[in-house]
Amino acid sequence: MNKSNNSVLEVKDDLVVGLEYVLQVDGQDYEQTAENDPLYFIQGQEQVIPGLERQLYGMKVGESKQFQVSPDEAYGEFDQEAVGRVPRSEFPDKIPLEKDTFLQLRDEDGEELNAYVEGFDDQNVELNFNHPLAGKELSFTVKVTDLRPATEEELEHGHVHE
Repeated sequence: MNKSNNSVLEVKDDLVVGLEYVLQVDGQDYEQTAENDPLYFIQGQEQVIPGLERQLYGMKVGESKQFQVSPDEAYGEFDQEAVGRVPRSEFPDKIPLEKDTFLQLRDEDGEELNAYVEGFDDQNVELNFNHPLAGKELSFTVKVTDLRPATEEELEHGHVHE
């Protein structure tokens, strides 16, 4: 990606942001960008969680920041009603039934649903349809590595073009 080198720009809507980050959850590293491979997204387009986007406004290239994002500005609170039991007989033998196994399922309308195996016994499988980070406070360490105006085509398509 071409670097803008325009240090006068600061993060605002419709700018492509290059961001290095480390995400910690419960004091443990959860996810981070690879070295020299920042995340690129268009600010203000809801391509990252709201709490992260809000914290980035006004930052300039080279600036770093640490902050927390509450569940209501991330993946929401844990919803106990999004956990349910499904008869084990509905699962083909080829699907590994281990705790935390990620599954992509379809409902009766054909809509794709993501779930995690919470547990199982001989009769049922307990599935959790919450996001894995629902109910969690997220701790970010970020550094803005690049800023440039998004092209008309990127804005029209809703994503960054490499």
